[in-house]
Amino acid sequence: MTPKRPKSAGAVPKAVGSTAGSKPQSQQLYAALDLGTNSCRMLIAQPDGAQFKVVDSFSKSVQLGAGLESSGRLSQVSMNRTLQALRICAQKLAQFNIKKKRLVATEACRRAENGQALMNKIKTETGLQLDIISSEEEAQLAVLSCGPLVHQETEQLLVVDIGGGSTELVWIDLVNVEPSLRSRAIMHMHKGFRSGSRPNKFGAKVVDWISIPLGVATLRDLFNDVDDDAGRFALMSLMFEEKLEKFVPYERAHEKNQFQIIGTSGTVTTVAASHLGLRRYDRNKVDGLSMSSTQIDKVIHDYLRLGQDGRQKDPLIGHERQALIMSGAAILQALLRIWPTHNLSVADRGLREGLLYAQMSADSVLREQKS
Repeated sequence: MTPKRPKSAGAVPKAVGSTAGSKPQSQQLYAALDLGTNSCRMLIAQPDGAQFKVVDSFSKSVQLGAGLESSGRLSQVSMNRTLQALRICAQKLAQFNIKKKRLVATEACRRAENGQALMNKIKTETGLQLDIISSEEEAQLAVLSCGPLVHQETEQLLVVDIGGGSTELVWIDLVNVEPSLRSRAIMHMHKGFRSGSRPNKFGAKVVDWISIPLGVATLRDLFNDVDDDAGRFALMSLMFEEKLEKFVPYERAHEKNQFQIIGTSGTVTTVAASHLGLRRYDRNKVDGLSMSSTQIDKVIHDYLRLGQDGRQKDPLIGHERQALIMSGAAILQALLRIWPTHNLSVADRGLREGLLYAQMSADSVLREQKS
């Protein structure tokens, strides 16, 4: 359970317009699938200028990492759930003329003794070839998806991707980047993503990054035996904060408005939707929203006040996610205690979007966005 600072990775971003359910205007289609610790998600999209349009999508909770903390293995039940979801994905992919696809698995399969065995079984039973990607690439793709949300005044950027089995944090220095080019600079970080490396052509530089093997599912499982709701939350938050001991901000001071945190995860988007008082999730209202630490704390306190039964009845949370939202909130609160900002930008985007952008960028099918 030691945080990892791998040697290299990469980055680039996007904003998504959806045409799900409509007939694609071209055959230049790309697919991305993310098999995580808790969920299986897929997007099929076509290039659209500097961005892309979603043609079809799929998302299913498979709880692949259930029991992994105690056994070190993926259970047969969780693998069966995963195979059922991937059969649906295979059927969807077969309906389209896909030019290129990237299908990946993350932390649960990285850590499990039988992770590669599952990949082989998936190939045999569904025909899908999934790659278990490194924490380096996972961090790279998280940054890649968030570039459009970078503010012009941002000089120090922290991108946080709270997953089911791990949390990736990437800290980028934008001081030497022309303010109007800061979002674009993130989009070009795929050409260099190493701590201490030279800045890219825009002047953006990765200062540090880390992969912590604690996500919403793994952190929840570690404290399942604690009955007290508030006590369990406090213990989870303190444990995550301990893992951040060697990942701290610059010694030099920065103005609060020059420091931006972008959070990408189901935790962050759910907290944002709760803050807005939504009864039904609306991506258009959530993606790009800025929340203060005070507003986030209020939502978390409301979750604690509701308790397990109340959270289960909340339409934005429900039975399946009520425990996961608290472990995710514990991670979020720990981050906001340490990093010198009062605001967090919400990103309803992540690994799938990063995978699509990487493929499209490699094929030069995206038109450069003018500054």
